[in-house]
Amino acid sequence: MKQSQLFMPTLREVPADAEVKSHQLLLKAGYIRPVSAGAFAYLPLAKRVLNKIEAIVREEMDAVNANEMLVPEILPAELWQKSGRYQTYGQDLYKFKNRQDRDFILGPTHEETFTELLGGDIKSYKKLPLLVYQIQSKFRDEGRPRFGLLRTREFLMQDAYSFTADNEGLDTIFDQMEVAYTNIFNRVGLDYRIIDGDAGAMGGSTSKEFSAPAAAGEDTIVYTEGSDYAANLEMAKDFYERVDRSDEEQDEMTTIDTPNAKTIEDLSELLDEPASSLAKTVVVAGPEGELCAVVTTGDFEVNLVKVQNALGLPEVDMADEAVVKEKLGAGFGSLGPVNLPEDVKLLVDERAADLVNFTAGANEDGKHFTGINWGRDVALEDEQIGDFRTAKEGELAVDGKGKLAFTKGIEIAHIFKLGTKYSKALGAQVLDSNGRNVDMVMGCYGIGISRLLSAITEQKADDKGLVWPAAIAPFDVHIVPINLKDEDQAALAADLEATVKSAGYDSLVDDRKERAGVKFADAELIGLPVRITVGKKASEGIVEVSVRATDESFEMTVAEAVENLPKWLSK
Repeated sequence: MKQSQLFMPTLREVPADAEVKSHQLLLKAGYIRPVSAGAFAYLPLAKRVLNKIEAIVREEMDAVNANEMLVPEILPAELWQKSGRYQTYGQDLYKFKNRQDRDFILGPTHEETFTELLGGDIKSYKKLPLLVYQIQSKFRDEGRPRFGLLRTREFLMQDAYSFTADNEGLDTIFDQMEVAYTNIFNRVGLDYRIIDGDAGAMGGSTSKEFSAPAAAGEDTIVYTEGSDYAANLEMAKDFYERVDRSDEEQDEMTTIDTPNAKTIEDLSELLDEPASSLAKTVVVAGPEGELCAVVTTGDFEVNLVKVQNALGLPEVDMADEAVVKEKLGAGFGSLGPVNLPEDVKLLVDERAADLVNFTAGANEDGKHFTGINWGRDVALEDEQIGDFRTAKEGELAVDGKGKLAFTKGIEIAHIFKLGTKYSKALGAQVLDSNGRNVDMVMGCYGIGISRLLSAITEQKADDKGLVWPAAIAPFDVHIVPINLKDEDQAALAADLEATVKSAGYDSLVDDRKERAGVKFADAELIGLPVRITVGKKASEGIVEVSVRATDESFEMTVAEAVENLPKWLSK
């Protein structure tokens, strides 16, 4: 393709609101343009990259016998009302009415849609397993879209759904999809980790997240160098072995005045005790206003996702202090597990459950109890004890094979074992081998296709511009004649273009009437894998080859350049 005919509006100045590298470069290099907050147009160069990513996805989906289809982006609200997500999904859900006053949504994901469709036609286990997918725009009304394509209100996604007659079938497809996604990310040239993830609004049991380490990532990846353990911070676990301290002598519980001890740090200094020996009590609230007191040791923070999952609630948040004070009798800083109201649930982190003779708030402002003991002063059942803390860097990992390390990451894919959550709600059943009606067992799988543009840019770009892996670059070769008025250069550039095409590669020919410096700067900015410059030695049949990923340069003949393209395009 001739560059003079390509819509590639590069920028010399980066907009002030472009905070991260990928947003800056994709704007500057003419790949994307904003249409509204959180919604972008993908210009020709970006669309070519997306097309290549989608082609790789389709090839890997074909390998696991997945069926591609396409469902509407506009969905009737009744589907989501059946599953319960119309009420619980939150403010990210785009809701609207049509002219007949019927409720609709813009699809942020399509579990309900596919369940309704397949449940209506599949009635026997003999028709299962089935794996279906689509590549389509999704919509989520982000409160604060930012970082370019990393957090948007409209984005391109591959979403897949599996339907099986039993859990064994689900396990098989789940493993196949993990391999398929691994192959996809290997082929597009990403560095990534597969980590334990939170199922969140999707529901279900097991989930795995594919995360690309990058400074611009909003997620924290927790991992170890000594093993394959990796999880996001919401799900990460450190190693802890419960201690039996039942034989220790118990002190008498007493009340002490602590008017200036508003934090664990204050209390630790006042009592000259380490934070690890003190109890911290945090009160969280569910969507219906239900309250739960969560106790950890003072050196750890409460993990809201773990608490949410333990309570089986769609979401929890920190309770309002005024509500807490009215219910428990004290504000933040003086809360504790002793004498909680009956309708306030109690969860205790396993580390805190091993404390004896400990100090905690007395549920009276400016006062604490010392000498508290579980069982005697606070009833505590095994089901109330668990891991409710946020893991800390440097702690031993739960597998005991290394210390936890943290890095930022971008979520690029997620796979879930949904079980029967949606099939039960929407009545998607099949007859099993015994002639009984059973709910179909489901899994769902998703890749953020458009987000990959940012993730790859964050990992690969340098101070000169974008650096695309060859498998997804918009063009394979950038042919840059310095002066097309020179007959030798014009002829050699045309010969090179034809030879590259006959060898099976795509080329972009910079036929613009621009200075050499402008052409080179734009070539580095848009980041094609190989640049072949046709210059002063054209009369000798010699060109200069530059490999973008390695910054290597060579002089050689056109035949030699084309012969070496497979090697350079494998980098």
